[in-house]
Amino acid sequence: MPQHTTPTPEIPAQSGTFKRAMKARHLIMLSLGGVIGTGLFFNTGYIISTTGAAGTLLSYLIGAVVVYLVMLSLGELSVAMPETGAFHVYASRYLSPATGYTVAWLYWLTWTVALGSSLTAAGFCMQYWFPTVPVWVWCLVFCVLIFVLNVISTRFFAEGEFWFSVIKVITILAFIILGAGAMIGVIPLKDGTPAPLLTNLTAHGWFPFGGLPILMTMVAVNFAFSGTELIGIAAGETENPHKVVPLAIRTTVVRLIVFFVGTVLVLAALIPMEQAGIVKSPFVQVFERIGIPYAADIFNFVILTAILSAANSGLYASGRMLWSLSNEKTLPACFARLTRRGIPLIAISVSMLGGLLALASSIVAPDTVYVALSAISGFAVVAVWLSICASHIAFRRHHLRSGRSLSALNYRAPWFPFTPIAGFLLCLLACVGLAFDPAQRIALWCGLPFVAVCYAAYYFTQRQQTRQLPEEVNNVT
Repeated sequence: MPQHTTPTPEIPAQSGTFKRAMKARHLIMLSLGGVIGTGLFFNTGYIISTTGAAGTLLSYLIGAVVVYLVMLSLGELSVAMPETGAFHVYASRYLSPATGYTVAWLYWLTWTVALGSSLTAAGFCMQYWFPTVPVWVWCLVFCVLIFVLNVISTRFFAEGEFWFSVIKVITILAFIILGAGAMIGVIPLKDGTPAPLLTNLTAHGWFPFGGLPILMTMVAVNFAFSGTELIGIAAGETENPHKVVPLAIRTTVVRLIVFFVGTVLVLAALIPMEQAGIVKSPFVQVFERIGIPYAADIFNFVILTAILSAANSGLYASGRMLWSLSNEKTLPACFARLTRRGIPLIAISVSMLGGLLALASSIVAPDTVYVALSAISGFAVVAVWLSICASHIAFRRHHLRSGRSLSALNYRAPWFPFTPIAGFLLCLLACVGLAFDPAQRIALWCGLPFVAVCYAAYYFTQRQQTRQLPEEVNNVT
């Protein structure tokens, strides 16, 4: 991968080099935008119905710990090697080229398939206001919008994602405040029932189905947190990554814990376990109980911006993964071609086609298929997180064996080696939990063969190519 030494975004991008056009606020909001989406808005209802209110809160607390550990590992890697492609490159260098190749395809597939579902859901949101306009028209409009945001310039993309995310963040904060008011009785419920406070948390016992459902839903929780790792993807296009990336990771993780745990506490307190599910967003159910005027319109707009924000981040991530695969000579060179603005136009275009091909499934999929698809996406994300933790361990060993001191690292993850080892084991445990949930078990049946096919494809297509030994990191001093 090319090394980036010039932080000024005004300098034109050279051939094969991305411009460093993102600032700290862009990086933070890019990660928040990628996370606050369908996972939080819809999967939470499934988790409440499966684990109970208290179990859901505990599941999200565990998920927050996992995200924190993984992001600490990613922070050390991305500061030492701020490159577009991020964890795919780290896995190639410090685990094996075949593993890096597989990680890149897993991550690309996760985002490009989710992109189609997001665009279709955005079309349904618009039909709420314009019922006579076909869904495909809105899908086409939003395809063009997301595509334009990604191909004009990295800075333009980042600004679009920033304002998408601002809307979501403000709304989540308002939701937590209003929900807390309803919990303690400051805001009366529409049906006149007393303030629930924490009644729902213990209505069926703390853990009505035992501890196993918590293990079963760990991947669903991780899917809800997925997108945090976009910080690593964008590190190669960020000004002063050795300062910005650690700040973005700390800020993002703290905000996610506040947003997710606070939101889940409100949802679990206000929605009875037997009424939860994914047919209707639990957020809509809460607004219905509170009875706020125009709540449906307000939240429909919020969901629309959330979906577009996630689609915006998804196209960015999937396009960069194709670029990175091509840059590593595992895809045709055309995918690594950049415009004069430093945009991988062909890679983004192909990723958008992948999203369009996925539209059909989102149109006809019932709720059970949604659970299965989110489980597959969650499995792929957790597999990527596994590679980040493993790469961190291998990178630190390689760094020390090369004769460099720890003080040469601009950022060191605390509590090494506990941090990557604990993150790896918790991610592995989440994958094991899929085997116990019939609704999500398909993720293993699809995910494991996909991983095997990727390894086979790599060795089949690259067996004649001599791979270089892991490069020494030039920018760690």
